[in-house]
Amino acid sequence: MFNKNIKIILAVLISAFAVYQFVEGEIGNGIFLILLALIFVFLYFRNEMILLAFLSMRKQDFAGTKKWLDKIKNPESALITKQQGYYNYLRGIMASQTNLTEAEKYFKKALKLGLTMDYDLAMAKLSLAGIAMQKRRKREATMLLSEAKKLDKQGMLKDQIKMMQQQMKRI
Repeated sequence: MFNKNIKIILAVLISAFAVYQFVEGEIGNGIFLILLALIFVFLYFRNEMILLAFLSMRKQDFAGTKKWLDKIKNPESALITKQQGYYNYLRGIMASQTNLTEAEKYFKKALKLGLTMDYDLAMAKLSLAGIAMQKRRKREATMLLSEAKKLDKQGMLKDQIKMMQQQMKRI
C-alpha cells in the first residue's frame, strides 16, 4: 500500500509524537503510539500485499493471489530484497500452472534474491527440479532434488521428493 520509505518515515514521526506524549505525561497515548509505530515497522519487513497473496494462496484462490500480486506496481523499488524473493516465488507458483519457462525464470530469481524459510527454499528447488525434469535435464533435476531434500528438515515434502525420484528413474 505505502512505499517502504514512507512506512519508515511514518514510524519515525509517530515515535517522535509518542515521545512528546510521554513528556507531556500522557503515558497511555504514548504506549498506543509506540504500538502503532511498530505496525509500520512490521509492514516494512513484511509487505501487506504479499501477506494477503499468501493468504489467498493458502485458500487455493489463484485469482485472488494474482489480484494481490498485481497491486504491487514496481516490486524492485517498493519491496526490500527478501520481499522481492517472495514476490517472485509467488509469481513462479502462479506461472507453473500454465507456463513452465516463465515459472522457471521466477523461481530462479526468487532463489537468487533469497527466501527466509527453508521450506520455501525447498519448495522452490523442488519446483525447479520438476521443470528441469520435464525439459529432460536430468543432471540439473537430480542436483536440485538433493538440495531440496537437504532443506526439507520437517519432512513435509518427503512424499513429493520420493515421487519425483521415482519418475526420474523412468527417464
